[in-house]
Amino acid sequence: MQVAREASWTNVPLVNATEYLEYLFASGWKEEDFPVVQPIRQKRIWDRCKPGDGPEKLDRVIEDLRKEDPSFHIEGGSWTNNVSWLYGYDNVVTPMLQASSMFQEKAVKGRVPTWEHRYRNALFHLLAAQSSCFRYWGQGRWTDYGMEISRRAIDILAHDF
Repeated sequence: MQVAREASWTNVPLVNATEYLEYLFASGWKEEDFPVVQPIRQKRIWDRCKPGDGPEKLDRVIEDLRKEDPSFHIEGGSWTNNVSWLYGYDNVVTPMLQASSMFQEKAVKGRVPTWEHRYRNALFHLLAAQSSCFRYWGQGRWTDYGMEISRRAIDILAHDF
């Protein structure tokens, strides 16, 4: 809450998706008021794989669908339906993973108290760096921002710990 106030200069709290939905339901919205949204092609998977079937069955179903229909894929689930969620993001994902690994090793395993500035500063940069936005929008200025925030997280973890 403190970080949100300091970053946004407002007392309006941040909420996650669950909290926002709870607010809408408390305001009188009902589940049927929302449109059904499902990524393209996903229905073909769920017709064959039910919740609880496990990752092995899911992998088999996806492989079977690819064999039956060579055009079937699950890589274009973005709003544009042509942006891969799997390939072409190493430049931004690799630094995110490096920052996350360094945080685990230096701050968590190093048992740095969570109230210390260096812990909070590193955690803030790590969480900011891991926004899916930096990956979602592909390449360009926004991705550069994500790489820079990851670089800063790595720098903090390399020098302050």
